[in-house]
Amino acid sequence: MTGGRTTVTDSYLPQHGDSGYRTTEYDLELDYRPHTGRLAGRARISGVAERALPEVVLDLGQFRLTKVLVDGGRPARYTHRADKLRVRPARPLRAGAAFTVEVRYTGVPHPVRTRDWGDVGWEHLEDGALVASQPSGARSWFPCNDRPDDKAPYRIAVTAPSPYTVVANGMLTSRTISASTTTWVYEQPAPMASYLATVQIGPYDLVEVEHAGAVPQPAAVPRELIGRFERDFARQPQMMTVFTDLFGPYPFDDYAVVVVDEELEVPVEAQGLSIFGANHVDGRRGSERLVAHELAHQWFGNSLTVADWRHIWLNEGFAKYAEWLWSEMSGGPSASAMAAKSRARLALMRQDVRIGDPGLRRLFDDRVYERGALTLHALRTEIGHAAFVGLLREWTATHRHGVVTTEEFVALARRHSARPLDKLFTMWLYETKLPALPQQRR
Repeated sequence: MTGGRTTVTDSYLPQHGDSGYRTTEYDLELDYRPHTGRLAGRARISGVAERALPEVVLDLGQFRLTKVLVDGGRPARYTHRADKLRVRPARPLRAGAAFTVEVRYTGVPHPVRTRDWGDVGWEHLEDGALVASQPSGARSWFPCNDRPDDKAPYRIAVTAPSPYTVVANGMLTSRTISASTTTWVYEQPAPMASYLATVQIGPYDLVEVEHAGAVPQPAAVPRELIGRFERDFARQPQMMTVFTDLFGPYPFDDYAVVVVDEELEVPVEAQGLSIFGANHVDGRRGSERLVAHELAHQWFGNSLTVADWRHIWLNEGFAKYAEWLWSEMSGGPSASAMAAKSRARLALMRQDVRIGDPGLRRLFDDRVYERGALTLHALRTEIGHAAFVGLLREWTATHRHGVVTTEEFVALARRHSARPLDKLFTMWLYETKLPALPQQRR
């Protein structure tokens, strides 16, 4: 499955994106000046109409547009209001027709303010920029079809002053130095949702996490944090090995880490890379569980992306359970011990969340993460470790670089179980009362 559409509109964010077409490629060329915060961009979006379209609708924040073209031809008619860019081709697009929209724009990008999750998208740092768009901040820096189930390959070229390092999704394919600026070009051939696209700009040193495996693990780190970083991330290659055994082959060409010289409430995953704050690097492996969590998202969230935001537990519950699996398999407390502590914590909280459909405001509620992990632990206990690993490996292989739903996971789990699972999934995913953990079968 390679990105097929499974929903018409996202049930939580129906105002974002357009189901009338699917994107086939993004080509972004950006020029950023950190001292002024000014961004100049050229975005070429290729797509295919899913039905007859009088216009192509893109999500884009409040930039000044200098040119809009369709299929490389004459300037197109367009309107740009309320973060929607509506481009009208000379003739309506027929169903199945391929098209390209090119947008040239300039301005100071601002993050998207949300009621429940703070600011998301492009953030101007004291010395650089950070991009964390989940779930709806991509429009803060480029025109896009901002829905999780529309995935496409990306090329991202960024020009910045030469003292700055730029990291984006995919492999670095070229770096060209001019008199005072450097252009960095990254290519991500695996289909990617717009919220997972990212650019990180800062005065970072480029280092490599030492590893013996086949997956390159570059990192961009402030020079003064490199010593602590090397200790805190020393076991990341071992995590890669453990997770590859459990989840199947790593789904991308490399795995990069960026440590920003700022404090972040939580790390952030993007496709093929993760972003940590300086507060997550203490030299004592104090945030190692978060290193495991973000790495696991490369399988769960990035290669396998939710078709609709209501399925968010398929991202966060799986990454949370990966923390417990890493603990168990690296000599720490067992997943069963971690699950017992988690359930005890949840029992003290309000039991009013159905994690199979938590609602927009609770999309990133801690209870979705914890109870999602408990759901997986209950499943593993019920069907046994070997069947559980077989299930996860088939899950990631079948839907590699595609989109997924809870219903699809439940259906696949049934095939890996000798016993009925309907009651287990109903209790854990769709009822608010917190179930008891099942007893280990002998």
